[in-house]
Amino acid sequence: MSYAQNPIGTPMQTDRIVKRKLADEVLERLKRLIIEGNMKPGDEMPSERELMERFGVGRPAIREAMQLLSNMGLVAISHGERARVLELTPLSIIRQVDQTAHIMLSRSPDSLEHLKNARLFFERGMVREAAKKATKKQLADLKQTLAEQKSLLGKADPFIAADMRFHTQIAAISGNPIFVGVSEALLGWLKVYHTELLIWSGKEKYTLAEHQEIIDRLEARDADGAEKAMVKHLERSRALYSLSS
Repeated sequence: MSYAQNPIGTPMQTDRIVKRKLADEVLERLKRLIIEGNMKPGDEMPSERELMERFGVGRPAIREAMQLLSNMGLVAISHGERARVLELTPLSIIRQVDQTAHIMLSRSPDSLEHLKNARLFFERGMVREAAKKATKKQLADLKQTLAEQKSLLGKADPFIAADMRFHTQIAAISGNPIFVGVSEALLGWLKVYHTELLIWSGKEKYTLAEHQEIIDRLEARDADGAEKAMVKHLERSRALYSLSS
């Protein structure tokens, strides 16, 4: 923004009109088609040639706009196939910052500690909600996940996957899909920094016992006890996540 002198000598604000790139114009029009429901999740996008003819632009502008749509999580691009419109979910939206989050975390021990603290703050609230709302079916699902974990002792990847599912199931009891998306994102970001200490030093047995305690408190509708059990669990396990992994 710049200032010019008006005829009587006082500053006059001027707002220059900047010509937009063709790709930006194409992007806005394609976004409008998706947002307004003219193209629904699962639909194929028009071919590059069709879009070129429709908007009167060249192939580079179309390809750039399509890549921007892909980066925003609105379409999926597969080599040799037409792009498809994606279903927007809280998790798909949050996942758009995955790479940036990993870069931030890898550069700073402080950032990793902040993430651990954010997870603790979040899960304390989730487990209190679960203590109030959990149905018999949801509690049975948690017990089933715990049983699966017990059968996976010594198998690092599937054990950790079951561990993540246990915590996401607790978030899902809230009935809020945004909480589920946040839970999966936090756990996914932390998983990159999970060390082998969990499996090879017997600490997986502590995880199983702590998960059982959390379930017991949820079943008793004890929000305070469930929160206490979750804090104990996460404070004990936070050392298992390290930038040195």
